Amino acid sequence: MNDPRKLQTGSLRQVARANGKRAWEWRYVDPATGGVKSRTFPETQFPTLTKIEEHLADFIERLNKARTDNVIVDPTISSLIDRFIKDEKLHEIKNRKPGERASGKDELAYSTVTSYLSLCKLIREKWGATSLDRFKPLAFQTWLKEMDKSPKHKGHIKAFVNRLFNKAKLYELLNFHENPISLVEVRGISKRRRKPADLTVEQFFMIHSLLKKPYNDMSMVALCTGIRVEELLALQWPVIDFSRLCMKIEEGVVHGRIGPVKSEYSEDELPLDPDFATFLLELKRDSNGSSLVFPSPVTGHSYHASPIQQDWIRRAGWCLVECPNCGAVPGVACTLEQKNGGKRFNIPVHDERRELAIEMGFGSIGWHTFRHTYRSLLILVKAPPEVQKVLMRHAQQATTDNIYGGPRMEEKRKANSGVVQMIFVRKSAH
Repeated sequence: MNDPRKLQTGSLRQVARANGKRAWEWRYVDPATGGVKSRTFPETQFPTLTKIEEHLADFIERLNKARTDNVIVDPTISSLIDRFIKDEKLHEIKNRKPGERASGKDELAYSTVTSYLSLCKLIREKWGATSLDRFKPLAFQTWLKEMDKSPKHKGHIKAFVNRLFNKAKLYELLNFHENPISLVEVRGISKRRRKPADLTVEQFFMIHSLLKKPYNDMSMVALCTGIRVEELLALQWPVIDFSRLCMKIEEGVVHGRIGPVKSEYSEDELPLDPDFATFLLELKRDSNGSSLVFPSPVTGHSYHASPIQQDWIRRAGWCLVECPNCGAVPGVACTLEQKNGGKRFNIPVHDERRELAIEMGFGSIGWHTFRHTYRSLLILVKAPPEVQKVLMRHAQQATTDNIYGGPRMEEKRKANSGVVQMIFVRKSAH
């Protein structure tokens, strides 16, 4: 068949393949893009013209309908990504200015959006031109295995593509009975490359003494409550009830954008130890009248977490070991002349000290270290597991705890006060 056979929405002809065998090639105009696309089918599978026309009949019917309904036929990974970005309003959320609030609780968090857009770019570059119905799970699994990323990061990629294919089924772009990504295995997702650091109370105060205000006050609030940094930076005075000695955690801020907390379990009321409440009252008395507990003096909005961690908390963590260069003892900064060249000021640390701190397990001290330490201190004061779970505001434990409300405020207060008293006993010695 040398001349193309004209069909309703395209042309069909026989072509020779690289292996010497012949195949059918069907060329058509995509109604969504206006571009010409082609598909090939082995002649061994469809030996006659009648057979291939019967096979194409359903696709041709959908293509004809697409021309009137303006929908995507033979969608690719790239077109699915475009639909997902538009449906989830990723660009609108990403372009939101610092200080703006989320429009609703069902909206994706700013941090999630930035992660998704990064993954969209990664997936589009490798798989964008692949048709959904010709996606090969084994090829995707091989690609993940060859990728120079941690198992956890590979797990994030798999989970995102899994969500994309579920969306494809929702958008009626795909008729798989089984999501193809469910066949893909990523081993070692739950294994950590390094064990997260826990601090003793003494080590915490070594770090605390190296931090300038208000970063040292932020670290104190983080350790005494176990709240996440995005919740800490969004904390406002109206949610702190000094009469009831409680505070409500209900918002978080990432890169200056304010939104709901991580999950429904994260939105909870936490107890305030009386000594810690006094500490907060002193902060409030010294505040400039802002509703935020820690407003930026530059913008008046929330601080950004990353620069504080990079320039102060992490470098203070390196100072938990003695410096092999200048001999500075743990808890004391190095005697090092800084040549910042216009960069942000930070704690001076010799490279040799940083390398030693990494070897000793203190190389990545950060905001989340305070949350890990809070949980370790809860264990130290023998708080019951169900109380630990509620104070940490985690979702997983027995369903009974979620249905019947978990520990009472008195039990949570007792466990929290045990931690705070350990901290404030040490604070009074400084």
